[in-house]
Amino acid sequence: MRVEIWSDIACPWCYVGKARFEKALAAFPHRDDVEVVHRSFELDPGRAKDDVQPVLAMLTRKYGMSEAQAQAGEDNLGAQAAAEGLAYRTRGRDHGNTFDLHRLLHFAKEQGRQDELIQILYRANFAEERSVFSEGEERLVELAAEAGLDAAAVREVLADPSRYADEVRADEREAAELGANGVPFFVLDRKYGVSGAQPAEVFTQALSQAWGARPPLKLIDEGGAEACGPDGCAVPQH
Repeated sequence: MRVEIWSDIACPWCYVGKARFEKALAAFPHRDDVEVVHRSFELDPGRAKDDVQPVLAMLTRKYGMSEAQAQAGEDNLGAQAAAEGLAYRTRGRDHGNTFDLHRLLHFAKEQGRQDELIQILYRANFAEERSVFSEGEERLVELAAEAGLDAAAVREVLADPSRYADEVRADEREAAELGANGVPFFVLDRKYGVSGAQPAEVFTQALSQAWGARPPLKLIDEGGAEACGPDGCAVPQH
């Protein structure tokens, strides 16, 4: 079974939702048969690469709330994250364009290190003092290397804005086609969708329901074909 997760590194509920989903997946009896793929979704695709600003300033401008309201929201998110065992800085974080992060996640997928990288990027953005947006590309190289990626190869990807750009845009178009207008958005076997950072119990139910809906194997057997079984292999008679 395949679970696709549309998310953005700048999305705090994606950070929390991933932890809740993984809690459900860890207890799922068929977890070893579940493939998890992370898909791209930019919350702020029109933001210039060099346009980095404090999270509180972004929230007050984008949603028209007061700074006190924005800070209260951040405090609530910190409490929600803590309940899932996640570190979360409620003050001093910044916000920026995530397109390069998504390009790197597609590169990491090719290398079999996508989940490692996305978790490191979440941690760096939400829990650490150093910024993933304002410190330059070497900060991303450092984090990608921590995920097990080759630093020189990562620099090559970052140096060429066209690398994995089509893959990012394809993910975003597909999200729109599936009706996802926010993240996190979880799609299970292209049959069931779960929107938002739902409680682990909801993910448990969704996993069980999607697994149970898988069609049974249809066997095509014309008879007479040789095969091996517990008692050995059939010996050709002619």
